[in-house]
Amino acid sequence: MEGILMAKFVPAPEKIQQAHALIQKAREVPVPVDGGRSDFSYIARVKAYLQDARDLVKFIPRTPSASAELKAQVKAIFDEADRADREILHLQR
Repeated sequence: MEGILMAKFVPAPEKIQQAHALIQKAREVPVPVDGGRSDFSYIARVKAYLQDARDLVKFIPRTPSASAELKAQVKAIFDEADRADREILHLQR
């Protein structure tokens, strides 16, 4: 089938590693002088990295081959992304 682009299969453990890297990138976005509270570009970049991390792993628990360990790692990614969101943007929820 020439001309058809197929999505590359990425194993779940690799997706989990990539999600951790995205969360780290969110933490490394340079904070503006005012702390970032009113800088919508900064907030959007941080939130985009965190959402990309969540999106990368969100379907893993629904796969038939997902072990309890993988499901726990996905939950940990979601928890870490939520914690990073609060810490980076200094929000109290």
